[in-house]
Amino acid sequence: MKSKTKFLTDDETIRKLYLNAGYKQVTGIKLLGNGEFNAVYEAVADGRPTALKISPPSRAEVMQYENGMMKAELYWYEQIRKNTSIRVPAVYHRDFSRRLIDADWFIMEKLEGEQMDTFAFSKDEKTQSQNILAEMAGEIHNITGKKFGYIQNKLYDNWYLALRAAVKNLLSDCAKKGRRSRRGETFLGCIDRGKNIFEKVPCTMVNYDIWAANVICRRKNQKVEYAWIDPERSFWGDPLFDFCCLDFLTPLEKKHSVQAHNRVSAVKIRTGREEKIRYAASLAMMALIMETEKYYRYTPCHFGYWRNTIISGILYRTAFKELKKL
Repeated sequence: MKSKTKFLTDDETIRKLYLNAGYKQVTGIKLLGNGEFNAVYEAVADGRPTALKISPPSRAEVMQYENGMMKAELYWYEQIRKNTSIRVPAVYHRDFSRRLIDADWFIMEKLEGEQMDTFAFSKDEKTQSQNILAEMAGEIHNITGKKFGYIQNKLYDNWYLALRAAVKNLLSDCAKKGRRSRRGETFLGCIDRGKNIFEKVPCTMVNYDIWAANVICRRKNQKVEYAWIDPERSFWGDPLFDFCCLDFLTPLEKKHSVQAHNRVSAVKIRTGREEKIRYAASLAMMALIMETEKYYRYTPCHFGYWRNTIISGILYRTAFKELKKL
């Protein structure tokens, strides 16, 4: 999908990057995927299927939590690789010098398979897919931290402080575009009223981007195998926030994925009043992110602008039904 932040380049430049990384022969260069922030190209390098990921250029306006996000992505890949059984791509080369191009970039393994949203599941496989993703989320929730927030920004002593800072940054990002998010301001007030709830949250790795486009599936030995890509929006925080993406918009107490998660995670998810508040906060946060990013990535003539407008509205309305009880 087209976006203001994508660094699109030509085959000659891509070959120069691969040459710098030590590859001699590069063929089959093609723009890959439907990502809306970074540019990703596939290429066969010395006979090996690879993917080249390029960050936005320095001139691109991005939200505060998106600054330095590519370095964060590699950190989270390493956390997943070392601490879980989840398949993620190997990283072959990285360059943050901005010497060859005005962007960060890295080359990684191109995983075999298809994005989950285009994979040919059987009916039973499709039914089980959300539970499998929940089990994968349960694995990363076993990775615990001591401070909360985005590693590329600032870390905080508890989730209340980190969540409040993240929302304030997004409101500031809106203001930089001459916009005001009144619903975001309402959400900030809800966070303050729920301070005693948010302060008690455990600190785990949170992906917060477990959408079908970020899951690669392949069929091997008559079984579907899953892999994750693009964990760049991960943070240290409330594990309940990953349920924003799982069984999307299903009330927390009706999500079958909760039981699947709890089978593998030491951090058990409950469905009481406080958990419902935390889950509602995950929806409101996603709404504010989508509301804000449309000003940075799209124009009002772009499909993405109106998609974000509609979905963020649904998320806000759903979240505030619970948050208004604070």
